[in-house]
Amino acid sequence: MTSTEVDEFVSDFSRFYILMILYEGASHGYNIISRFRKTLGKDISPSLVYPFLQNLEKRGLVRYTVVPIGEKERKVYELTEKGRELCRRLFKRFAALVSTAIEPSLNICAHCGCKVYEGGHVEVINGKEVTFCCKHCALSYKRERKEGKEEPLFT
Repeated sequence: MTSTEVDEFVSDFSRFYILMILYEGASHGYNIISRFRKTLGKDISPSLVYPFLQNLEKRGLVRYTVVPIGEKERKVYELTEKGRELCRRLFKRFAALVSTAIEPSLNICAHCGCKVYEGGHVEVINGKEVTFCCKHCALSYKRERKEGKEEPLFT
């Protein structure tokens, strides 16, 4: 990947994250920059944030109100209904991509059936490794099998 391609990728991710912040609630530019730094541990350039917000406004995806904050007045941006709908569509698409990417790495708890991405609790039962989400599910699974009340839910 070239440096330009990396910059474009990071910029696209940054824009996506700005939309996530706005989806959570109204925010001014400096707050977006601060949340970006606090949550992701990365700085984001105001030269990316403010033009993006202006572009969203031109497209009718955000609106702003001028609000006094401390001694300054700030533009507080919030998504319009059209902007919220765009975010819902983007988030669904992103969730599908992430799900496709991590699906091969998922294990299913043999007791409760929840999906386990990392970690989990593995025990050898009857010579076979069995994955559980936690030691409590493992204990319940073994107790139920010992008592003969239930067959395994998942294999």
